[in-house]
Amino acid sequence: MLDPRLFILNAEIGFNAGDMIVQLVMFVILLALITKFAWRPLMNVMQEREQHVANEIDTAEKNRQESERLMKEAQDELKGTRTNAQKIIDDARQTAKSEEAEMIKAAKSEAERIKESARLEIEQEKERAVQALQEQVGTLSVQIASKVIEKELTVDEQEKLINEYLEKVGESK
Repeated sequence: MLDPRLFILNAEIGFNAGDMIVQLVMFVILLALITKFAWRPLMNVMQEREQHVANEIDTAEKNRQESERLMKEAQDELKGTRTNAQKIIDDARQTAKSEEAEMIKAAKSEAERIKESARLEIEQEKERAVQALQEQVGTLSVQIASKVIEKELTVDEQEKLINEYLEKVGESK
């Protein structure tokens, strides 16, 4: 059977300083190579990633602040729009009320004018009717007088003649 101590270089049971120095030098060289070719690029990638994440966080914060500002502006604008809309509605109501009052006033004025016109027309028609009646009465009076003059009538005949003329006047209307 093989002795496992044979696989270790110069594996003797004692302490060998030369091997330790060689191993230390090799470790330092390995550490320098790892630092130069692996550690620094790895650290550079980590720093770039850290900067990228920090930039993303800053960008997200700026976007959040911008969205909050825009939301506040939109709310203020909506509030202003609602106020303006309410003012427009109130103005429209006020205008409608004043126009309604003006229309009622104009309608009353027109009705009064029509009433006055009708009253004047009725008055004129009444005067015309009275004049026509007076003319007819005058004509009848003249006719009655001429008949009375033509013949002497008794009281009964006069009454009969007057009634006949009155019936003629009633039919002529």
